[in-house]
Amino acid sequence: MASREDRALMSHLMRRAGFGTTPAELDEYTAKGYETVVEDMVVPERCPPIEEDLVSRYWGGEAAGLWSGSWIYRMANSRRPLVEKMALFWHHVLATGISKTEHPVSAIAQIEMFRQNGMTDLKTVLLDVSKNPAMIYWLDNNENKKGEPNENFGRELLELFSMGVGNYTEDDIKSAARAFTGWTFTQPIPLYPQGHHNPGFDFRADQHDDGEKTFLGETGRLDGEDIVDIVVKQPATARFISRHLYNFFVADEPQVPAWPIDAPQDPEAIDTLVEAYFDSNGDLRSILRVLFNSGFFKEAAYKKVKSPTELVAGILKLVGTYTTPQPGIARFAGATALMGQQLLNPPTVEGWHTGKEWIDGGTLGERINFAMDELGDATKPGIQEFIGRLADEGHPLSPADFTERCLELMGPLTVDDGTRDTLLEYAESGGALDLGTEEQREASVPRLVHMLQMITATREFQFA
Repeated sequence: MASREDRALMSHLMRRAGFGTTPAELDEYTAKGYETVVEDMVVPERCPPIEEDLVSRYWGGEAAGLWSGSWIYRMANSRRPLVEKMALFWHHVLATGISKTEHPVSAIAQIEMFRQNGMTDLKTVLLDVSKNPAMIYWLDNNENKKGEPNENFGRELLELFSMGVGNYTEDDIKSAARAFTGWTFTQPIPLYPQGHHNPGFDFRADQHDDGEKTFLGETGRLDGEDIVDIVVKQPATARFISRHLYNFFVADEPQVPAWPIDAPQDPEAIDTLVEAYFDSNGDLRSILRVLFNSGFFKEAAYKKVKSPTELVAGILKLVGTYTTPQPGIARFAGATALMGQQLLNPPTVEGWHTGKEWIDGGTLGERINFAMDELGDATKPGIQEFIGRLADEGHPLSPADFTERCLELMGPLTVDDGTRDTLLEYAESGGALDLGTEEQREASVPRLVHMLQMITATREFQFA
């Protein structure tokens, strides 16, 4: 039988590479072994895909909130959770928002692109996003023309998407802007009566500046593809993307604007990821494989605040509802928005501010209230599974055992002494938990539900 340490490590992996597990899934993953599950994550083709036809038939369309809800459904139910996690990663790093584009179909198409290419290599990701209509419009590259260069996309490509401040010059930005002249998109057909349709990438040769340019020390008649080729070879790029991956999967870092000033908290970890980047020519699966198998990752439990999306998808998985499409999924997208993360609509080109900035007096209340509401219904399948597992113990649980078993079911979670003492004090107030007879179960289930709700309010549950 797997040890608690093995189960805790697997739970940590699945919170980071995915969105958590149910107790039954945790049993399955732990039996497979850590390295095997890592390989399943980074080679998702080893696992069955989600039923695309079912999801698109039930929730298809262009409503942003409905589609965002269906994405959370994917996060909670996919056997390829790292695909969804990497799409969320790129949605944050290569941010565009419908607050400007006002075209949900393009925003949705961009996420679908990240779901397809998010685990390929950095060159593919950057080249695809450079041709993506939502990004082109978001950063005004449709206005970037020969003789009238617009520097917005070229600047952000270097500052926020690949290299970081301090690793290029203003002349490099100007050359990048000239290289991307003429990269625009086709206008979609009119909304009425045909409905929403996707625009496509359009290269306008007559608007492209084909003259000689010098970029990061290389000179020639460079175009956008050449710029991406040069960017992905830079040590600064490897380091910048590695720090993003560390911040997203390992431990909270300062916000990106502080990176030129504040050194990484674990420089050796960043060096390890940079080495993996160059060993694999920027192959993201290879870098993630190194990351998840590293000691610095395995020792990083509870060093990241869950994003609203991670919190909501993880709770949805725990309570076991929406394992098949049904009405009401859009409310989960509304819940993340109230907590500060409106999917498809990052606030700026920086994406979202992460870590402790996810939590203030208002958003913490939203997070806890959401969790308590979802866990407050004992008829939900996940809560019934918890009840069944505790009943299978075959004897009343002492307050200490009651507390520990609930922490196991919700994680396993390792909590500090103060948290455990508070939970134990509640457990002791009602004595042993007895689920033996129907009458005893009816009396004890409200206590169990309240204990689970209390656990969701702990620091450890709010952290990943």
